[in-house]
Amino acid sequence: MSLVRVHNFSVSLDGFGVGEEQRLEAPFGHAGHRLVQWAMPTRTFKQMGLTGEGARSVGVDEAFASRWATGVGVEIMGRNKFAPQRGPWADEEWRGWWGDNPPFHTPVVVLTHHSRPPLEMDGGTTFYFVDAEPADALEQARGLAGDLDVRIGGGATTIRQFLQADLIDEMHIVVVPILLGRGERLWDGLEGLEQRFHIEAVTSPSGVLHLTFSRRRRDA
Repeated sequence: MSLVRVHNFSVSLDGFGVGEEQRLEAPFGHAGHRLVQWAMPTRTFKQMGLTGEGARSVGVDEAFASRWATGVGVEIMGRNKFAPQRGPWADEEWRGWWGDNPPFHTPVVVLTHHSRPPLEMDGGTTFYFVDAEPADALEQARGLAGDLDVRIGGGATTIRQFLQADLIDEMHIVVVPILLGRGERLWDGLEGLEQRFHIEAVTSPSGVLHLTFSRRRRDA
């Protein structure tokens, strides 16, 4: 069966994956771009349209960043990764943060309690708006992915829900040396998570710590 994967998800030292007060002008809330600063110079993220200072990085950070799309046939994301507003859609004019040609180039399942028609974008990305629990959403996503893997794209609440449901096989978390103090924490309610995964850590000259989680055999 295809794998369920998380890639390039950043958290602060105190475990927050996004700051408070997310809005159109501040997709990461009061965190600004500090959580993703490590990724902005990488070749992969520059190709996705992020701008970073200096030449393209092809070192440790790029080695991890570049894995995000290989073998992935669909992404599942939470409502607030797609849009800055909550509740019923005021209209259907909002088309995501990424312009007319989003970087996914696959179907994307957006978890929301408020339905709207599928949104087809340039480059092969189509957003499907689904009201479902993690297991049901995963089943729908696998139907869109064919034989390829499913990426859980975030945010923190969505990844936490899939971890709580024991649905994630591989995960790449980037620990960024900042303290946010408030926002949405990834690890709440996940005590003992390390017992389900083999965990490896790689430091980077940029100052971040790359953690990789791979599921232990279920009968181990």
